[in-house]
Amino acid sequence: MEAKASPSVAPDAQDTESTNWLAEIFGVIRGPTGVSVTPESALRSPTAYACVAVLAQAVAQLPFPLHERTADGGKERATDHPVYALLNDQANEWTSAFEFRQSMMSSALRYDQGAFAWIGRAGGEIMELVQIPSASVSVETDPITREPAYKVTERNGRQRTYDRFDILHIRAMDGVAPLTAAREAIAIMTVMERHAAKLFGKGARPSGLLKAPKGLSVDAMKRAVLAWNKAHSGDGGGGTAFLESDWEWIATQLSSVDAQFMELRGQQVIEIARPFRIPPQMLQELGRATWGNTEHLGQQFLTLTLMPWLKVWEGAIRRSLLTREERSTYFAEFLVDDLVRADLAARMESYAKAITNGVLSPNEARSMENRAPYAGGEEFRRPMNTEKPGAANVK
Repeated sequence: MEAKASPSVAPDAQDTESTNWLAEIFGVIRGPTGVSVTPESALRSPTAYACVAVLAQAVAQLPFPLHERTADGGKERATDHPVYALLNDQANEWTSAFEFRQSMMSSALRYDQGAFAWIGRAGGEIMELVQIPSASVSVETDPITREPAYKVTERNGRQRTYDRFDILHIRAMDGVAPLTAAREAIAIMTVMERHAAKLFGKGARPSGLLKAPKGLSVDAMKRAVLAWNKAHSGDGGGGTAFLESDWEWIATQLSSVDAQFMELRGQQVIEIARPFRIPPQMLQELGRATWGNTEHLGQQFLTLTLMPWLKVWEGAIRRSLLTREERSTYFAEFLVDDLVRADLAARMESYAKAITNGVLSPNEARSMENRAPYAGGEEFRRPMNTEKPGAANVK
């Protein structure tokens, strides 16, 4: 069973829905606005591009180390494991880990079927990750076991089926990408952009009107307009205007309808951001942002927007890049400390409390600030008021 079903028989050529059917076959979907929005063309919308960029770049820039569990219940970075280098250094010889994660996340946000990468192995060891264009992949599910298989259409038209062990798959929630949910909102914004271009473009709205006296011939009116434009437009603009008797200049202004149109454009930014769950201030929509709520909205972005996608990535890495035996020992985990880092004064105060109460050692706090350790800084301090009752009287 394929994830994306299509009609087995094309509609009749005279059917009014034939055009829509053919458009959907090639990934072009037209809504009530008449504007087609595809995963590729949607990025021409500044708001949609910003939504994708905010999430894709956030996922790409975060440290994503592979950890190994230790016998004492702790963890340490497994830098000698091949997956560590693929996630943090180079995904393959021509793609850095940052570029790989950014491109994969962008595809997962735009395509319903998600993002895909081929897992290259040599001698049973993972050597590289190579992204596969999402538009060329269809997911087939076994009707009994529900195990997925991936059918890839190559450029020459040939199809090749990959086992799930050979594909890293970043899945969209319920098979619906955020961009799909925002498609009509993006189409409306596109229509608004076109209208705005005409509104402010040359000739769409004149700066003013020349009111001619009655009885003026058409030829005389044309000569007067040409003379006016020659004297007061282009290089000759900015001079003193002079009107003959009985002529009147009427300046035009934006109406209340035009002003409301500008407000609607701002509201449409929020509509596009809604399926992506991006706080408006991260898209430079600062209409309701204040000094007090911006920090909370940033924390909301981490908790409710970014963190679910990070968990999708961590699960995909565990599922596809670690063997059944390795899963009990190794795990990949995003480090989000930099996103919640406060200003210097607040950080120093938090470190001081953590060190005083024995939560962190001085060297651990210095490591979090990318500073070198010092001798004796690995010792933990115990608060003086936490001694056992009567301990001070024991000699």
